[in-house]
Amino acid sequence: MANAKVNLFSICIVVVLMQLGTFVVVGKPIVPCYFIFGDSLVDSGNNNELKTAAKANYPPYGIDFPQGVTGRFTNGRTMADVIGELLDFDEYIPTYATVTDQQINRGVNYASGAAGIRDETGSHLGGRISLDRQLHNHYSTVSRLFKLQRNKTFTGEYLQKCIYVVNIGSNDYINNYLKPTFYTTSHMYTTKKYAKVLVRQYSKQLKCLYDLGARKIVVFGLGPVGCTPAEISIFGTDGDSCVESINDAVKQFNDRLKPLVDELNLDNLDAKFTFINLTSISLQQQGLGVLNGPCCQVRADGQCVQNTHICPIRALSIYYDGFHPTDIANTHIATTSFNAVSPMDASPYDISHLIRL
Repeated sequence: MANAKVNLFSICIVVVLMQLGTFVVVGKPIVPCYFIFGDSLVDSGNNNELKTAAKANYPPYGIDFPQGVTGRFTNGRTMADVIGELLDFDEYIPTYATVTDQQINRGVNYASGAAGIRDETGSHLGGRISLDRQLHNHYSTVSRLFKLQRNKTFTGEYLQKCIYVVNIGSNDYINNYLKPTFYTTSHMYTTKKYAKVLVRQYSKQLKCLYDLGARKIVVFGLGPVGCTPAEISIFGTDGDSCVESINDAVKQFNDRLKPLVDELNLDNLDAKFTFINLTSISLQQQGLGVLNGPCCQVRADGQCVQNTHICPIRALSIYYDGFHPTDIANTHIATTSFNAVSPMDASPYDISHLIRL
């Protein structure tokens, strides 16, 4: 067993070094700007000043991040950070909470821990910025760009060249449907009906993003929520490796996303929406033999206990806390989203193809 762990660690280190070699920035970014929408999987600090339990601006979060604790829900980089590196940005995209007029033309990160497609999602944890509010904030950003660039035609053409990443929906299950004592959705809807209602609302939100000038839009599906350490701890697995009832519910949402992306492309011929199959990508790494438990001691809500001891070799873990991937897992997700290794990973194209369209 010890030799197996050493060999696996060696493999992980080689993978990391290979990936770091990819992140050498040469010249200017491949796209002029990069906008990020979503939840804690891509939040880089928008929740820091909110009154909420859903914030990660304390150690041991950020232990492997160059700037230390920033509000990222992981030990290092988020998947959005790594995608930014692959796009050749020399700095991480700033949060909406802190972005300046000098930075705004490079992009903005609007993501918020505990946020969902539905406005009420995550409310029992405190403040959060729902996707509707993130879109409102993006409207403010576009208005600022119009004023700064003083040319609406130029700004419109500029925005069409940018990459937009949207990674949201997990909390609509974790911090909504799966918490019947706080929310009524599981009493109102079957899992099939809930997925349908969610996707209907998500469709309007993605169309809103299009109306605000976005044309190259990356839509992430949901990962295997039933395989997260927190959900396994809460619900148990009946001998399976994951909580299959949760994964089945999430699958009904994912199964509607790819047809939605196809429909949006058909209805908006100048747009290029693409679907990233996060479940497929996540399950690939779960088959590599790495550890599936949390790397830190977790609270009841699945986040790290402040200043807790953490696992010494993070490269051997998929999850940093009860829900969020480690830096190495985020790197795998981001690089596979950028350059798909299987037709199942991205449809109709991966991010590397999207930027060339």
